[in-house]
Amino acid sequence: MLTDTQAKRAKPAAKPYKLPDERGLHLLVRPSGAKLWQLRYRHAGKEKTASLGQYPDVSLKDARVRRDSARKLIAEGCDPVQTRRDAQVAERAAHEHTFEAVARQWWSGWNTARSERHAGYVMRRLEQNVFPIIGARPIGAVEAPEIVAVVKSVAARGALDMAKRCLQVCGQVFRSRSFVEPEARPS
Repeated sequence: MLTDTQAKRAKPAAKPYKLPDERGLHLLVRPSGAKLWQLRYRHAGKEKTASLGQYPDVSLKDARVRRDSARKLIAEGCDPVQTRRDAQVAERAAHEHTFEAVARQWWSGWNTARSERHAGYVMRRLEQNVFPIIGARPIGAVEAPEIVAVVKSVAARGALDMAKRCLQVCGQVFRSRSFVEPEARPS
């Protein structure tokens, strides 16, 4: 088994080399001096390598914890590298599908059949009342109580008609088919 002292003292050589630990974990030492934790494993009959982090940012203890969690995924029949990629794609999609982004996309299709003046009012209504509160949130994560809070904040100013219109527009944005939630995407 590898020790933290051995990992710390590993010096770069002309070619990359590996310092083995146990159960597929090793420390790859590159000629540049970079030290990377890697896990060798087999999935679907193929040998693969998963990166677990860079030493010393990821300690030996943390690398072993990451190795164990990756081995649990492997035991369940999942590829840990693909699982991580899928999580990154879902996170990226959640950020791309914020309420504001989806609302602007909905508005760009909706405004073509409306007068320029009316379409401008609707966008300003969103920009002034809705986007500051929930615009940056992923649309799949926005809950009904948050919409109610937006409407109540507008109504609290005495703008009851504006509150009703904000609720209507939010409903139209949610009913639009201009977004697909990351969890609902086919694999």
